[in-house]
Amino acid sequence: MKIPTTLKHKPVIVSENYDEVDGRYAYHSDAKGLSLGLAQWNDRGKVEISAKIWRHTGEKWSRQSEELPLHRALDLGILVCRALQFMRESYRFPKGYDPEHPQIDRVGLQGDAMTVAVCVDNPKIDEDLRLFLNALGTDDELLSERLRVLSRILKEMGY
Repeated sequence: MKIPTTLKHKPVIVSENYDEVDGRYAYHSDAKGLSLGLAQWNDRGKVEISAKIWRHTGEKWSRQSEELPLHRALDLGILVCRALQFMRESYRFPKGYDPEHPQIDRVGLQGDAMTVAVCVDNPKIDEDLRLFLNALGTDDELLSERLRVLSRILKEMGY
């Protein structure tokens, strides 16, 4: 399915078969494509690049398609990696985390730091953390494959 080029987000680089590789949703996904392009919120004279997940209902392009500035897409990747790293060591704590010290990390970005922490404000955090860990185990093969590919590409780029 071709990603539309007449909408406000202007695709430049596309993956138009994302529904075939969308993790456990492969071949049954409403996320039909990914694109990197000119953001829909661009103002005259100010151009930003965004990443977009294109969803299709089977009849039309969905208003639930998501668009993110590239730095936010990368920030999500950083959050995912730190969460995965933390969860590998969570067995060391009786509850899967230390309730007295829920902060996992402070990742330095642009002179400040993004805090990564267990959400202790969630009243069901103990149960939800166990469910989260189980889901990570279920998706380990999917996630590991993508992390290996990402690692290889980052190394090829010199990172």
